[in-house]
Amino acid sequence: MQINYLSFSGLRNLGAVDLVPGPGINLISGANGSGKTSLLEGIHVLGMGRSFRTRQLRNAIAHDAAEMTLFARLAGDPPLPVGIRRARDAAELEMRMAGERVERLAQLIEAMPLQLVNPDAFRLLEGPPAGRREFLDWGVFHVKHDFFEAWRRARRALKHRNALLRRDRMDVNSLAAWERELADCGERIDALRSEWMAAFLPVFEETLASLLDLQGLTLRYARGWDRQRSLLQVLEEGRATDHQMGFTQQGPQRADLRIRLGRYPAVEVLSRGQQKLVVSALKLAQGRLLEATTGRTCLYLVDDLPAELDVSHRRVFCRLLETMGCQAFITSVEHDALVGLWQSHTPVAMFHVKHSAEGAGQLVPPAQIDFMTE
Repeated sequence: MQINYLSFSGLRNLGAVDLVPGPGINLISGANGSGKTSLLEGIHVLGMGRSFRTRQLRNAIAHDAAEMTLFARLAGDPPLPVGIRRARDAAELEMRMAGERVERLAQLIEAMPLQLVNPDAFRLLEGPPAGRREFLDWGVFHVKHDFFEAWRRARRALKHRNALLRRDRMDVNSLAAWERELADCGERIDALRSEWMAAFLPVFEETLASLLDLQGLTLRYARGWDRQRSLLQVLEEGRATDHQMGFTQQGPQRADLRIRLGRYPAVEVLSRGQQKLVVSALKLAQGRLLEATTGRTCLYLVDDLPAELDVSHRRVFCRLLETMGCQAFITSVEHDALVGLWQSHTPVAMFHVKHSAEGAGQLVPPAQIDFMTE
């Protein structure tokens, strides 16, 4: 998947954006606060239906705008137009693909697979399990076609079971019915996650080895309940304690990825630079597996590439991106930090974001640049 045209309006401090990105590496430089990250944010909203900077999408609308409109044309035969509109006073997004209204966010996510590497990506190592579950389920969703339906049903069953648990007197018959539904869907989700992990691990290990010589790092999937018992048995035997707590303590909603170096959590041992490379390997491996499994390519958003990485590791990261032949949008405050990292045959387009007289960030048109001879 490649974007061959972008048009944004009403997005944070960016002025109106009409951008024709390159098919390969797109470098965006500019001063702090100029709007570089906002550009990535707009692409992320188009592909995920949400921002990586705020939980309330209305906060991404420019202060002087009544609405935010984001549009991308995806390369294909025929090209696929994708658009999102969010009015400040609206409760929901308006999503469109090929001119038709889209009701399910999953359709948008499927059409535009993307991965984000930014300072918040460290949460994969140091944050709560929810972020790692989201990472895991993104991969499963894109390669296992029946995953979304099982996930949707499990979420609904979990919601109803939790509601029953919070009552003073539980309706045992209703509880049993929702437990059977949750167990059935949960076991299926676990099977799909396990199958995906078996395919993902060798890709991740190969990707990590390309970025960093790090022996002893392990990645293990924990399904969220006792491996010695079925989920239905766990739910039935846990009713009393779950009733006291007011929620379901075990199940697919408690799954996690355990990332360790030897006997210790990786986040407690690795330097910040090493952590960034491990997270980058996880993200890049997602796209590599997606392409190997489905033939579809992933889009990469890399915010502030030079942060935490010395020049040699920046070059290693860029070399790996080059071999993948993907489209990427990469930001940096300093233009010089992105110079000399690319081979002469790599298609590189560069953009500079600058403040206009009105205070909004404006994109200077792109130039094809051969960084090896600059």
